[in-house]
Amino acid sequence: MTVHFIGAGPGASDLITVRGLKLIQRCPVVLYAGSLVPPEIVAEAAPDARIIDTAPMNLEEIIDEFAHAHAQELDVARVHSGDPSLYGAIAEQMRRLDALDIEYDVTPGVPAFAAAAAALKTELTAPAVSQTVILTRTAVRASAMPDGESLENLAKSRATLAIHLSVNNLAKVVRDLTPAYGADCPVIVAYRVSWPDEQFLRGTLSTIRPLVKASGITRTALILVGPALDINPVDLGAAHDSRLYAADHHHVLRPRANANQTNAKK
Repeated sequence: MTVHFIGAGPGASDLITVRGLKLIQRCPVVLYAGSLVPPEIVAEAAPDARIIDTAPMNLEEIIDEFAHAHAQELDVARVHSGDPSLYGAIAEQMRRLDALDIEYDVTPGVPAFAAAAAALKTELTAPAVSQTVILTRTAVRASAMPDGESLENLAKSRATLAIHLSVNNLAKVVRDLTPAYGADCPVIVAYRVSWPDEQFLRGTLSTIRPLVKASGITRTALILVGPALDINPVDLGAAHDSRLYAADHHHVLRPRANANQTNAKK
């Protein structure tokens, strides 16, 4: 018997991995986060599968379901939204499974920041602008942030920030980031990425708060911040092209041509 932690992706039912979908289809027990996992994914479970929405359950109740399935030697598909490694609350589940000597594994999923970048048709890392993406959040009702991981500290890098679970804390986000990034730094609030009601709000640190307030968005949103979000490849031309495909950039799979080869081609 194995508990399979599965990342269901950001919302669209066809963004789950093939492995994850096959596990859901074959597991006789499926536990899923009902408020975040699309019903189309859960509908892929076998007709006789035991399907449980864990949204109203606490940790010990979820572990009891694992133990019950283990006693019956039934595999469990434990379905989380996005990728389980990011704010998935799987560590505490795995610790308890270790204590119960129950086997488990993890199948990754498409994280929201990657799905947002795809929908926006943008790179979060722009050459000569930002080569770093920081995934973080702020403390509202959840666990406190560790020392040294305040937004003020992270902002010193001027990297692209993907701020999770913080749209209700947008005033603090703006206040903490403006000194380092500037009031005109681009911000995108990505709401329910890849769901049918997906929405993107574009602004700057000085304009994003009224836009979000007018939209009524209060949850299930990702905040992207950084100068890379303002890069328009059409306007910039070759100045910000990656070196990867440059004609004079050589590596083991594209070795430098010698003069004889160059002349032969001519």
